[in-house]
Amino acid sequence: MRKTVAVVLAAALLLTGCVAGEDSGGSAADGTTRLRLDYAYWNPASLVLREQRWLEEELADEGVSVSWLQSAGSNKANENLRAGALDVGSTAGVAALVARANGSPIKTVGVFSQPEWAAVVVAKGSAITSVAQLKGRRVAATKGTDPYFFLLQALDEAGLTPGDVTVVNLQHADGKTALERGDVDAWAGLDPHMAQTQVDAGSTLLYRNVAFNTYGVLNAREEFVSTHPELVQRVVNAYERARQWIVAHPDQAVELLARESQVSPAVARVVLAERTRFDVDPVPGAAQRQVFERVLPILVADGNVRTDAEARAALDSIFEPRFAQARAQP
Repeated sequence: MRKTVAVVLAAALLLTGCVAGEDSGGSAADGTTRLRLDYAYWNPASLVLREQRWLEEELADEGVSVSWLQSAGSNKANENLRAGALDVGSTAGVAALVARANGSPIKTVGVFSQPEWAAVVVAKGSAITSVAQLKGRRVAATKGTDPYFFLLQALDEAGLTPGDVTVVNLQHADGKTALERGDVDAWAGLDPHMAQTQVDAGSTLLYRNVAFNTYGVLNAREEFVSTHPELVQRVVNAYERARQWIVAHPDQAVELLARESQVSPAVARVVLAERTRFDVDPVPGAAQRQVFERVLPILVADGNVRTDAEARAALDSIFEPRFAQARAQP
């Protein structure tokens, strides 16, 4: 068994390791190989990996430094992947598809959850009882993320178009605040913020549909896949370990999510026990494609991608299943 040593990175390295364009393919100017990952409160597996430091320990003897950058939403993860500030990042599935269709050179290398992390939310006491009643209203959403794409699908199902509402583009936490303050009439929410306003403020999930949530996926820059496939494999293996750790340690996973995202254990338990499936096939492919096929015309109509042809080209080329197929079992 390989000897493992924990790597402690100085604050300066954490910062400089996330500057866009300073290195290529994970190699720094000093010859050190870097692996730059993101963590997010809506991605509990990333929180497990970051706390347990499995990758740091495994890669220490091989001269690989591991650094972490927080993603406030899929839009931020995609921005940092495209800028070269991340090597591997986590997003909602459809957010990765849109990014690739718009020229971001990424590949989806794994699936870490099937969440019901998005819904349309109204504040406590709201008179709005259906999506159709959102016509002419202000709805907060983070463009480029699953809740925004959830909103598009919900509007379409209700016979509305995006132009029938005023979308207020706010990052997820700010959307929650705007809803609770009454600055907007509804919010396309994301857990754990959504569970928090539901439990703590009495907000109501106006419309739910797990089929409109597009999986939690792991994406890698194509250049990194080409130059460091062994590191991509290590990350996919580690995510599989984290996914199974959450299933085996539900109470500890709740404590971790509550602590990291600064929500109550009751809120964290709603997210993990009621609205997230971790017993999913980690190999990206048919299940995700089925979801994408359904939402693709809506993405084109809303201008999230330029043409149907570009969207379908992205759909045909985004999946890189070989790493999840070859994953090591814990």
